Amino acid sequence: MSNLTRYDPFSIDPVSDLFNGLFRPLRGGPGGAGGDENPLASIRIDVTENDGAYTVKAELPGVAKENIDVQIDGNVVSIRAKVERNEEKKEGERVLRRERYSGAFSRVFSLATDVDQAAATAQYNDGVLSLTLPKKAPAEQKRLTIG
Repeated sequence: MSNLTRYDPFSIDPVSDLFNGLFRPLRGGPGGAGGDENPLASIRIDVTENDGAYTVKAELPGVAKENIDVQIDGNVVSIRAKVERNEEKKEGERVLRRERYSGAFSRVFSLATDVDQAAATAQYNDGVLSLTLPKKAPAEQKRLTIG
């Protein structure tokens, strides 16, 4: 019986590192979506609902509170985060490794009913953004008399 082997054209040295680094975000490997270097590639959220409000919890590890933007437009909620990381390893005065990363990430979703923007609140603690989004009271229907 013959064995099948998958051919990866990017595995040839010395170009393998170049191509693996270039296409890593598309392939979902380390550093790409779901990888360790970029935990915000997809912001994970939990949405719960009760009679009066929605509660949203979004994981935003390593993001400064000043770099988070939340916008509400009717029933559409938009969460944006910006991350900048600079890491430098030194031995004496010689730089051995320098890694830099910056990126912006967003998550937009819609809810079943409109949100009362004036009463909405947000808190950020230990890498978790918590939103309390009260539901807007349904508008009363007005019956017109025909004259």
